[in-house]
Amino acid sequence: MNIFDALLQSHELQRSIAKRLLSDIGESAQRKRDFEQLKAELAAHETAEERSFYIPLMEHDEGVEGARHGIAEHHEMDEMVECIDKMEPGSAEWLQQLGQLLHKLEHHLNEEEEKWFPLARRVLPKQELKDLGEPYQSEHDRLKAKETQL
Repeated sequence: MNIFDALLQSHELQRSIAKRLLSDIGESAQRKRDFEQLKAELAAHETAEERSFYIPLMEHDEGVEGARHGIAEHHEMDEMVECIDKMEPGSAEWLQQLGQLLHKLEHHLNEEEEKWFPLARRVLPKQELKDLGEPYQSEHDRLKAKETQL
């Protein structure tokens, strides 16, 4: 599994959870469980992605801007998650903030897939792209297990 296959697998899971969150109208208990699942997936994905994708991308002059941008968006989403965590689940304010998070998430995933993945294909050696998949997946799985135990 190359780095793109591994990242896309997580992206699809994030989109699937987001879709469930948007369709859980009136199901506040399910929405809260889905939010907790998204929170754990985001935390694991972001850290593993920064270590296994953005850091190698940053080693190339052409990749610095994109890597910094992606990492900054991770930070923004982390702050949004923290804010939502402090609110009453299912409240109007909680739902509004959740909607903003899901919008930001979709923007971020699309930007990675449309801008930063093609950039990485140009600047990173093919073998490195192949080799980064396993470390990403191992780190992601380790971090997700840790997150779900909290």
